[in-house]
Amino acid sequence: MGFSSPAVAAELPLLCSLVNTKRESFLCQRRKHGHVSYYKKPIFCNIKSNITATATGNNNTATTGSPSSSSCGGKVLEIKVIEERCRKWIWKGKFSINYFVSCNSDSQSSPGPPLLLVHGFGASIPHWRRNIDTLAKNYTVYAVDLLGFGASDKPEGFSYTMEEWAQLILDFLDEVIQKPTVLIGNSVGSLACVIAASESSHALVRGLVLLNCAGGMNNKAIVDDWRIKLFLPLLWLIDFLLKQRAIASLIFERVKERDTLRNILLSVYGNKESVDEDLVEIIRGPACDEGALDAFVSIVTGPPGPNPVTLMPGLSIPILVLWGDQDPFTPIDGPVGKYFSSLPSQLSNVSLCMLEGVGHCPHDDKPDLVHDSLLPWLASLAAS
Repeated sequence: MGFSSPAVAAELPLLCSLVNTKRESFLCQRRKHGHVSYYKKPIFCNIKSNITATATGNNNTATTGSPSSSSCGGKVLEIKVIEERCRKWIWKGKFSINYFVSCNSDSQSSPGPPLLLVHGFGASIPHWRRNIDTLAKNYTVYAVDLLGFGASDKPEGFSYTMEEWAQLILDFLDEVIQKPTVLIGNSVGSLACVIAASESSHALVRGLVLLNCAGGMNNKAIVDDWRIKLFLPLLWLIDFLLKQRAIASLIFERVKERDTLRNILLSVYGNKESVDEDLVEIIRGPACDEGALDAFVSIVTGPPGPNPVTLMPGLSIPILVLWGDQDPFTPIDGPVGKYFSSLPSQLSNVSLCMLEGVGHCPHDDKPDLVHDSLLPWLASLAAS
């Protein structure tokens, strides 16, 4: 789910509580006094204008706060059903990668491109439980567990990087889907999709949908946010401590406790009702697997990877950016949020939709708002 940009919450429960509580309090006070952000507020238009603007090169920014009936009707898939329908793909001849595919007769005959859903840090395929059924009505939907997460392998001693995940995505497109595909990612999964699209040389990526995109695999990428600078010495200390196996194990055991996870999730979801026991288990279950500790330490202490600021201008494919305005991890008034909110005025292929009252994981937080923006955009893409 993207505890990785910044990844403060995943590194230490105490720090998570401190940073997120202070940050949320800070943001709430700003909203209370009418100061939602300190960047230039985008010009808002409706969703239909947003789709038209994609083709005409106008300002491609929209906001939405209440769902219409257009996206309703999709059911929430049970975790057990998703797990039973998952398949295995062997990557690089040695790593077992868990994936899911859903389609019906209508989606098979649809001219629209297939979709690949890519989760964020700590999450897995079931995190898309509220989206798969709705999207599969008209599209063939794939979802994948990145290496180190979900039911995919968690190899001992593996050095996780954003580049490896991007390559996994490209190889999956090439070997499994074998068609130009729209990549839909959340948080660090979004960044992996951006990197994959920037490295694709075979027109494998048809479009991008980025939900609260991360700025890097971990906090080392967020160097110009005062909120990170404030805690940077402590983050360095945590990196050092996590490299001590016994200490890392104690920290990880604390992080994956149900109450800890529930509190973290409640701090990053706008709609608290979406934080149910199934969601807690979606995050906690794979964290109990062998190799999960190694993955946790490698990701938190490793290099942040390519910066989206350097990659986005080089992409010419259609891009939809969806951003929850109550995200405490990658806030819209932080450096990453400000950059993405500025893109529609700079790049004609980028559309932005701000989602009111939504946190870091919009697709699971308030899925109807996401569908109301996503489905028209996908339809316009299929018709182009």
